[in-house]
Amino acid sequence: MQKQDAISALSALAHETRLDVFRALVRAGGEGRVPGDLAEALEIPAATLSFHLKELKNARLVSAERQGRSLVYRAAFPEMGALLAYLTENCCQDGAGIGSC
Repeated sequence: MQKQDAISALSALAHETRLDVFRALVRAGGEGRVPGDLAEALEIPAATLSFHLKELKNARLVSAERQGRSLVYRAAFPEMGALLAYLTENCCQDGAGIGSC
């Protein structure tokens, strides 16, 4: 992952609603969620959810797949893993472990 990609992902997650949406999609796993279910579960208006999903998609943290008449959104686990790896790649080089940093 490049620095700019990490900044984009972190910027997208630096909003309370987007973080909630992303975490809900992570919990949903590979099955994903449709926007109506997400909006209801998170108690946010559909238009607000749409805006935040677009921002997360632009940061490549979520993907959308059309299934029939619905879009199913999923967390982009490879991108999430790449972000975590980028953030921790130089962690604790003395071998002490993350909990000791």
